Amino acid sequence: MNRTVNVVRMQFVNKYTFIWMPLIILGASFVMSLVIFAMIPYDGAKYGGGSQAPIWYFFALGIMALSYTFPFSQAMSITRREFFFGTMLAAVVTAVILGVTFVVGGFLEQATRGWGVNGYFFYLDWVWRSGALMAGVFFAVLSLLLFVVGFWGATLYRRFGAFGLTITLIAIGVVLVAAMWLIGRLDAWGAVFEWIAGLGTGGLAGGMAVATVALGAISFLTLRRAVP
Repeated sequence: MNRTVNVVRMQFVNKYTFIWMPLIILGASFVMSLVIFAMIPYDGAKYGGGSQAPIWYFFALGIMALSYTFPFSQAMSITRREFFFGTMLAAVVTAVILGVTFVVGGFLEQATRGWGVNGYFFYLDWVWRSGALMAGVFFAVLSLLLFVVGFWGATLYRRFGAFGLTITLIAIGVVLVAAMWLIGRLDAWGAVFEWIAGLGTGGLAGGMAVATVALGAISFLTLRRAVP
């Protein structure tokens, strides 16, 4: 356990990657969103997609978390198991911080009527319908899922090289296209969207959590044979 915690510390040594870069992206997208909200001549509630920027950064963070530190960790005689769980623990900490930030920001937006311009960056009504706690869980789990996706992609590259990664991505793309074709063929898009809407914030967060655990397990198995 101590060695796993040491991996967490090792990841946070590069504060720029795990701390400053997410804060810079969050702050920049927030300021730009507020400026855009103030420029829109509309009195109703205004929503933008700028809040997605720090969340999508977790995909790149997952790639960098493996690429930057995995070779160093192996040189320090850290096992792949310790590296994996330590890195995931570091990602959980960062994702929770982001989730808390979104909840605090959402409360401030509600208290200030969208920062005085009726613009909402953190607060999304459909996410907050299940309460502030579930909203924070939703954003944290979504960020963690993107981190694991990026991490898995990096492990594939380490294990199978660029060719193996490309083939895997093509295979996933084919499966997704086939699934969309089948749904369209069955004229079931309406039912699919109704099912997703019926899940609510808690259901979506639970589904993403299951996907995160499953993909994390696959990443761990891939990492066991990855070349530093």
